[in-house]
Amino acid sequence: MALTAEGTSKFVTAGGNRIHYHEAGPAKGPVVMMLHGGGPGAGAWSNFRRNIDAFAEHYRVVMPDFLGFSKSDKPKFQGELFKVLADSTRSVMDALGIERAHLIGNSLGGGTSIRLAIDTPKRVDRLVVMGPGGSLPLSTPVPSEGIKHLFNYYEGDGPSREKLDKFLDCMVYDRKMITEQLFNERYAASIQPELIANPVLSPRSQAVLAPLWQECERISNRTLLIWGRDDRTVLLDNAWIMLNRIPDVRLHVFGKTGHWAQWERAAEFNKLVLGFLAVEG
Repeated sequence: MALTAEGTSKFVTAGGNRIHYHEAGPAKGPVVMMLHGGGPGAGAWSNFRRNIDAFAEHYRVVMPDFLGFSKSDKPKFQGELFKVLADSTRSVMDALGIERAHLIGNSLGGGTSIRLAIDTPKRVDRLVVMGPGGSLPLSTPVPSEGIKHLFNYYEGDGPSREKLDKFLDCMVYDRKMITEQLFNERYAASIQPELIANPVLSPRSQAVLAPLWQECERISNRTLLIWGRDDRTVLLDNAWIMLNRIPDVRLHVFGKTGHWAQWERAAEFNKLVLGFLAVEG
């Protein structure tokens, strides 16, 4: 029987904040933490619902909602966002008794995973990041189409279904991958009053996104970069500097795939990443 959002839902107090998370799989043994992206209405379940079942067969899977997102507390952000979220994630690990974990991070979660691995490499086993934030495009213009939609979402007249439609269209290669259920869940999550008043990613936010690519040589963990060739948010040419600078790295590119490789190519993604985590050496 497939896992459900309700059946895996839990809360923990970590770093002085109430954090919502999903957990599945064996209570003891190796841990995989899945860290979600930063788009409107984002949360752990919306990003990784197509992956949790496969990973929970082999790992204790923990999927937190970041501070400022979904069902977790929503403080005002100041300073370097990847560091704030990495520190919060580490606090969740401490609260749940997790000494070390594999990290799988998408977009904002990818940048957070990189920050956590750089700052505390002994807390991270292997690192998997999909279109991570903090990278640098070599030839494409900035901001990208997807980033423009993201930062415009709470501006002007505020959130709308039309704005969300344009944003989600940038996330995938095939529009049919955006289900009505996903759309409605994301929209409801995006219009929480605390988010409208204090969006994490917007021109009004005091959060800063650091250029993580400048520190990639410091990543000592074995790393898998995953990109969608057709990503319109963090475009493929962001991969080249990270591929060149991370010492123990490999890159996998999915064709006909946008920013959500774990969603659009779920079966292939699950097989690829499970293999990467399991290989010895």
